[in-house]
Amino acid sequence: MNMKAPRGTQDLLPGTIENWQYIEKSLTDLCRRYNYKEVRTPIFEHTELFQRGVGDSTDIVQKEMYTFEDRGGRSLTLRPEGTASVVRAFVENKLFGLPNQPTKLFYFGPMFRYERPQQGRMRQFVQFGIEALGSADPAVDAEVLALAMNAYQELGLRSLKLVINSLGDAESRTSHREALVQHFSPYKEDLCADCQLRLEQNPLRILDCKKDRDHPAMESAPSILDHLNESSKQYFEEVKSHLDNMGIDYQVDKNLVRGLDYYNHTAFEIMSEAEGFGAITTLSGGGRYNGLVEELGGPESPGIGFAMSLERLLMALQAENIQLPVDEGLDCYFVSLGDKANKEAVRLTYQLRKAGIQVDKDYQGKKFKAQFKTADRIRAKYVVVLGEEELENNIAKVRDMATGNQVDVSLLQLVAHLQKELEGEK
Repeated sequence: MNMKAPRGTQDLLPGTIENWQYIEKSLTDLCRRYNYKEVRTPIFEHTELFQRGVGDSTDIVQKEMYTFEDRGGRSLTLRPEGTASVVRAFVENKLFGLPNQPTKLFYFGPMFRYERPQQGRMRQFVQFGIEALGSADPAVDAEVLALAMNAYQELGLRSLKLVINSLGDAESRTSHREALVQHFSPYKEDLCADCQLRLEQNPLRILDCKKDRDHPAMESAPSILDHLNESSKQYFEEVKSHLDNMGIDYQVDKNLVRGLDYYNHTAFEIMSEAEGFGAITTLSGGGRYNGLVEELGGPESPGIGFAMSLERLLMALQAENIQLPVDEGLDCYFVSLGDKANKEAVRLTYQLRKAGIQVDKDYQGKKFKAQFKTADRIRAKYVVVLGEEELENNIAKVRDMATGNQVDVSLLQLVAHLQKELEGEK
């Protein structure tokens, strides 16, 4: 019997999970400032959602999805990414009808892809993402890019590179597609099996192939930037102008295409340039997806978004030797001796917790010295000592573990005393 966690998954334990919680809180606060609201969608969806929303020709749909039939014979899939689910919720719940537009949403949650596990790439991984639906203003593109960069910078990362490109509108993409087919057709037999198929289905994705990226034809492939019509050029110039005005550095990469079929106009990735981060440098990516809402049954509602892996974010923090300011200490620890004192400690612990104080006590019958060792090991700020003598006098001894100072405090005033002391430390 195999009782280990499945390959490509992990347990997040105390001592580690605090970093995740800190990151989630930081990102949630950032979204609040940008006026994005949280949305939570199901972990599994009807398979057709991802076939239509992500694209039949993508590696995700063809190779990486966890798909199964339920007892009713319906094909369901564990979500491999967040955008399709959020757009489905946007359409199904008619959020496009709300008076305030665009609809700006963010999400956290586990995603599932069957791929070879490696550092920072799991089969179950956690994504944070945002989607802005209902506006085709280039300023929204710039806002999304700014939020993405802020997310990393506010956690302390500095070795970052923002890379952007334009995939143009439908007319521009059609022109570029024809040029790609003409360019790669003479080399078809040299390409991998996937790219031979992509040449017919979605030749743009050949530029994103990891197997054929060193093929000489890649270097001379026609650039989408040379096939943008005037309106697409103007749109891209406005996005860049907003980034320039905000002082956000970026590089234009003509070969950046992203791996999903629904992108058009702005596409981008954020990479880590930290030494030792690894060969795969991408931290997050996203882009504009005008037309996806209509594809999923909704009205015309242009959108843009991005997603980041929290696992890769943590890797980047480690590569730059950044320690998050996580407070793992305890406000207060009870040290009690004797049956009556232990019983009273249970009551007082409850009262302190109700008052918002983080407190714990011994539940293993440890001796006095061992309880103090526990308090020290878990970095308690204060220790409350309660024994038979203290009970008789209706007091407790409160010791400041940082200074060693100890005072007698009435049991009736214990909650107020600790609240005052802890408030003074903030």
